[in-house]
Amino acid sequence: MPGETRAAGDDTIIGIDLGTTNSEVAIISGGKPSIVEEEGEAILPSCVGLDDAGAVIVGRRARNQAAAAPERTVLSVKRLMGSGTQVRMGQDAYTPQEISAFILKALKERADRAIGRDVRKAVITVPAYFTDAQRQATREAGEIAGLTVVRIINEPTAAALSYESGAEGSRTLLVYDLGGGTFDVSVVRIEQGVVEVLATAGDNQLGGDDFDALVLERLNAHVETELGVENARDDRLLQARLRRAAERAKIELSDQPYVRVEEDHVATVDGEARHLACELARADFERDLEPFLDRSLQAVTTALQDAGVRPSQLDRVLLVGGSTRIPRIAAVLTERLGQEPHGEVDPDLCVALGAGVQAGLEMGQDTQAVLVDITPYTFGTSAEGELYGRPYAHQFVPLIRRNSKLPATRTEVFFTLFEDQEEVEIKVYQGEDPDALKNVEIGTFMFSGLNEREDAYEQGLLFTYSLDLDGLLHLHARERATGRELRGVVENAIGRSTDEALGAARERVSALWGEADDGAEAGAEDAGDAAAGEGAEPSPAPAAVPPDVAGEVEATLARAEQALEAAAAEDREEMINLMEDLRDALREGAAERAAELRRELDEILFYLE
Repeated sequence: MPGETRAAGDDTIIGIDLGTTNSEVAIISGGKPSIVEEEGEAILPSCVGLDDAGAVIVGRRARNQAAAAPERTVLSVKRLMGSGTQVRMGQDAYTPQEISAFILKALKERADRAIGRDVRKAVITVPAYFTDAQRQATREAGEIAGLTVVRIINEPTAAALSYESGAEGSRTLLVYDLGGGTFDVSVVRIEQGVVEVLATAGDNQLGGDDFDALVLERLNAHVETELGVENARDDRLLQARLRRAAERAKIELSDQPYVRVEEDHVATVDGEARHLACELARADFERDLEPFLDRSLQAVTTALQDAGVRPSQLDRVLLVGGSTRIPRIAAVLTERLGQEPHGEVDPDLCVALGAGVQAGLEMGQDTQAVLVDITPYTFGTSAEGELYGRPYAHQFVPLIRRNSKLPATRTEVFFTLFEDQEEVEIKVYQGEDPDALKNVEIGTFMFSGLNEREDAYEQGLLFTYSLDLDGLLHLHARERATGRELRGVVENAIGRSTDEALGAARERVSALWGEADDGAEAGAEDAGDAAAGEGAEPSPAPAAVPPDVAGEVEATLARAEQALEAAAAEDREEMINLMEDLRDALREGAAERAAELRRELDEILFYLE
């Protein structure tokens, strides 16, 4: 009857993210979506297998046996949805829908136990670029699992809902979704509660599985060349073990600059057991990643062009999918789009949470977006480096970036300037400026007794920042060669400075910066002062234009000069006009106009580079 409270039971709808590598299920509780956990695990690995007795197993158990029994374990079946291909599991062949149904059934039963009743309806997410055949296959998988699929929604739509549900006004978002086996990027507009995908592009053969393969290739090369193992790539059991090790190493490299991979008894050569022990570097991994990241950036450009949206028109860039935890991905997106992407809602869970929001809407409930604890500032240190293309002694090196989900931990490697350098001063800064001196210094620590071993200089120092929910920032420094350590704590790191305090600090330092430049020029006859002045002065622009704005303008002008020759005639003319206007703005000291013109020129370069 109208107005009566709707009974739970058959009307309960759950939200499911059916992923390539991992899957999750969300329910609505108290008007908010939450991920259903079992035994402390929110994620169900998208793996299906048969145990020794021939019974179906799903999730972590199946994944754990993949190394020992790859012939009766199926991984990444999502890549085959809608294809008509069958996969073998044990003695039998199954359709992708059937394998997916096992995963959905496990998620359904997890929700049943959490709610205390039988759930029969679900919202399931799919990549935005999925074809009708792939979407129909997903719906069929739900039906096989005993679920009525009330709605199939796009993953970027779900991700947007997890952030923006209930937000007022019109918002334009770019959703960069890089999962285990698929990638898509979507431009999404939210207006009056309606989420519309304006454009999408992607690659269903790009994801974390491909990144695992990069690390696996390095491990195979080590096994073959260093251990002398022939035909290592033909050994299915060995490859399954190494693939698991590769995935673990890839994950650890997101937080560590180096990872040690050790596997006992990987092979026997001439009657002697061989053991794998090698070190992998994040820098090497990131170099291997570049072709894949280039492919993803091409999709970003395509999606923006198709949507008719410029980077400056984006209100927010969202990171979705576990693979976006790789630091290099956020860095290249920041470089390309001019703003830091958001990943404060767990990238592994935000699609499922958004599916939960949609499930609540389907039930007629007023659901709210997900709120999490994040750090409002970036925390880092200073080091010798470059600022605006020139050597500078106080480059800000971020470790824990703004909007990181708390608690957060990050490690980077640093090197002393000289082989016989015995101590370093570690300064802890809070802020967003590439010049550390323009941020707020919140702590200083001295690390002494370094480089006593000859190889210590080459191996460097590991700095680890850990920021907890109480605002305590823990610093841990370790010399790799000797294991010598330093520990420190900065109390109330998050609450130490307000936005107003940071703004006042920036103004104070900016004022002092102008005096320092004058002093450097006046003392140019002294070689040491001249070098410091050259490193600190980012641009010969008039004093009325802040150095950071002037430096960004000079960098954009240099890029534009290089791009002119390849630009189309109409673009070339507009670029030349903007470049002249920019130079005039610098000469006139018109900082705001210079910044606006630079953004316009950057947007043209975005589509040319």
